Amino acid sequence: IDDLLNLSRIEQQSEAAEIAFEMTALGPVLSAAVQVCEAKARVKETPILLRIDETLEARINPALVETALINLIDNAIKYSPAGSPVEVEASADEKEILISVRDQGEGIEAKHLDRIFERFYRVDKARSSKLGGTGLGLAIVKHIAAAHGGRVTVESVPGRGSRFQLHLP
Repeated sequence: IDDLLNLSRIEQQSEAAEIAFEMTALGPVLSAAVQVCEAKARVKETPILLRIDETLEARINPALVETALINLIDNAIKYSPAGSPVEVEASADEKEILISVRDQGEGIEAKHLDRIFERFYRVDKARSSKLGGTGLGLAIVKHIAAAHGGRVTVESVPGRGSRFQLHLP
């Protein structure tokens, strides 16, 4: 229910242009998201490696970007084998800010990649239910990226892991 309410709120605020954006240092936002996920990572003995240029800034809504990152990092931890690292990285080029979450997990087959950002879509319904997934986390990430005028992409190879990237202007 919380995921549905969050998704609905993000959509409504985005459509009504009610989301507040501010120039924000990305380091503290990424660090906060990592900190929220650290307890689950410790249980699974999964190190979270954070790489960011501390001077990197973007015009964002910090709470929404943190929510998107928590969803991506949480998924990376859930779908990775115990002990394998999750990498969180932010960088910039002349066009955009790239925030990347990479895992060495089971990966996603190409036939699913076009649909994973849809509401309630689950690649493996039985496994997602066991791990507590609602099928809304990636839809929330997609809508947060869109609310910022950006997008989210994924690269994945079955058996080798996935890399999700938030592309923000």
